[in-house]
Parts: sequence; C-alpha cells; structure tokens
Amino acid sequence: MRLVPIPKDKYEAYRLNLMFDCYKWDPQFSDYNTIARYALVITQEEHEELANLTEKLDTETRAAEVFLNNHFRMTKPLALPKSVIKEIKKMGNYRPEEHVRLMRYDFHPTTEGKWAVSEVNSDVPGGFAEASFMPALALELLEGKDCWYRNFGDILVNAIQKKVVPQGRIMLVHCTSYSDDRQVMQFLGDRLKERGFSVIYAAADHLKFEAQKAVSILDGNEGRVDAIFRFTPLEWLTEIKPKRWQGYFDTTTLSCNHPIAIYAQTKRFPLVWDALEHNGVSMSTFRELLPETVEVKAAKGKEGYIYKPACGRVGENISIREACTGDEYQKIIADVKRHPQKYLAQKRFDSKPLTGEGQELFHVCLGSYTVDGEHAGYYARISKSPRIDSRAADIPVLIEGKGGSHDK
Repeated sequence: MRLVPIPKDKYEAYRLNLMFDCYKWDPQFSDYNTIARYALVITQEEHEELANLTEKLDTETRAAEVFLNNHFRMTKPLALPKSVIKEIKKMGNYRPEEHVRLMRYDFHPTTEGKWAVSEVNSDVPGGFAEASFMPALALELLEGKDCWYRNFGDILVNAIQKKVVPQGRIMLVHCTSYSDDRQVMQFLGDRLKERGFSVIYAAADHLKFEAQKAVSILDGNEGRVDAIFRFTPLEWLTEIKPKRWQGYFDTTTLSCNHPIAIYAQTKRFPLVWDALEHNGVSMSTFRELLPETVEVKAAKGKEGYIYKPACGRVGENISIREACTGDEYQKIIADVKRHPQKYLAQKRFDSKPLTGEGQELFHVCLGSYTVDGEHAGYYARISKSPRIDSRAADIPVLIEGKGGSHDK
C-alpha cells in the first residue's frame, strides 16, 4: 500500500473535473481541502486479503442481525434509541433475499503490520461517486500505471436491477436540504435512469405505507413505488412528524437499506457478541479485527481506551486526545460521564501512517463495500490526524495488476 501523487500540473483540473463531472460537489470542509493530492495504490495481495476479510465480516454481520431480529430480548446491550425500539419489534417479516443489503467496513493498517477494523457502516454508507468516478479519473492521470479498480456504482446498480421490476419506480430517500446527501443520490439516480428506472428524489416523509407497501405522496409523483433507497440515517427518522416513518420497519417494499441495519450500525454492536456466539452465531472475524470493546464503566481507570458515541458518524466525538481541537476532548469526556449508555469504550490501535511527498505522514481509512454479501469496491480517506473525521480527504483506490468482470 502506497501513496502515488497526482501530477502537480494536473491536480487543479482533476479537482474541477471531480466537482463538475463526478458529483463531488463538496470538495471543502471549513478550511480543509477534502480531495487528496494522491491516489492510494494497494497490491493485488492486499486487495485479495481485504476482499476475503470483508466478505467474512459481512457473513457474520448478516447472520447476527437476522438472529437478533428473531431474539429481540438479546438486544438490550445495544441501548437502541427508545423512539425506535417499539417499531423494531415489527420487523418479523424481514426476508433478506427480498432486499438489497449494502454495507461498508472501515479498515486501517496498524503498526503491527495487521489490519484493524474501526466499524461497519451498516445503515447508510456513502462515498458512491468517490468509489466509482474518482479512481477512473485518477487512473487517466497516472500514465504508465498498471492498475485497475472496482467500479462500486456499477456493482450496486446491477444488484438493484436484479431485484426491482424493469422500469420500476425507485424513491431515493435523503435529507433534501443537504447538498452532500443530494450529490450521492444524484449519482445513483443518474445511473438508475440509464437502466430505464423511474427515479423520485424525496425526503423520508414523502412516503406513506398502505398494506405494508410504500406509496409516494410527493406532489407530481404520487402512487406506489417499487423500491426505496434510503440515505437518511434510521435514528434521524424519529425526528420526523407526522410519524409516517414507522412504516419503514414492516414494509414489504424492497429496501436498500432495510431498518434491520440498526443492530450493527450502533457502535455497541460488539457488546452482544458473547450472547450471539453462545447461540451458535460466530463472530470470529470481527473478534480478530475489531479492537476490544466494553462498557464505559469497564474501562474506568484503565489505560489505552478511547470513547466513541454509539450513534456517531464520520469520526465525530471520538476521544483521541491529539486529534481533538480546543476544548473538544474535555467536552467529550464530560458527556461520556453524563451519558455513559450513549458511548462505548474501545481499545485503541496504533494506526500506521503512509508517507507522502516531503515526508508528510497520512493516516488511512480504507472502506471496503459489500452488496448482498459480495465485495463491491473501496472508498478511502486520508488525514494527518489518526482520527479520520470530516477534515479528512477523499482519495481514489487503485489496485496493482489486472481485474475481473466488474473491474476497470
């Protein structure tokens, strides 16, 4: 694994192309440029190892969520939001084969020469265009590089096409006031339209449910929909009034992702592993890769643990001291003390940075996708800080050698 610079004389054009042609509408966070000046090149051996580990993790995740859904009393350690617990009990009609299941597992190289997994993005993983167009554009600029990439967008749309009726109506549910959400949905919607589907861009409350089927109530787009692609985090739905969102939990309309995702999305997921394995659901790959995770009280007074919010996203509010700014660390610790059930304690791993130009060091988070259990490509970010958060830069992932049927 190494960083390969985008040629300096081509970088600005590359950045503009990503913005205007590749759905990268948000290339900046505060004062931070979020488009890396590098490509991340991994070896064929690293790719094969990552793909294999990703699919093993995915097998464990899907088995765990089905078991937990059938044994809801075992989910108490997850400390799920009270507002959705009642609704979750309605998911008895969940059939995995009737939905499209998308997940992303975040890998980090460690100083021990191994991989560590920080989390599974089980509910609404993003990075679609960055995992599809960004490597294609980078590959054009890195002349002479014998590399390839997995086109995530093609793989995802192929999976949707297999299960949704031809020319069906698909509602892309997202937070419509956020451009960073819309860019993800616009990328997907344009790909779906190319395959002949009718696409509706809408918010979560533009749906109602009749006889467990999803129905659009958006002006000019009323009527039954054949599939829901949800990009609104499940815990955010509970803020919506009126409570039409309750229908998401027992709808038989094809979903990506179905609310079943809530079990693994909470970072407290490891706290039910003992019970799962006692009942025959192996979590061996997760145990190998994800650092020891315990209740906040179990880590009190011990060295080497960090605190993470159970419902945190994009690296927010993780107590890596040197990555915090101002009084952020003190605020996190104070909140952990006030609301320990909303956090977990996790053994910290030592991220191994990669060396860029001028001996600059960058930490890497390599997100590895699955779609319906199969490896589906990569979305990566790099940062000068060991905490990969909103300040991190998106970086294309290329693989040395030659690819296969889904590869470019």
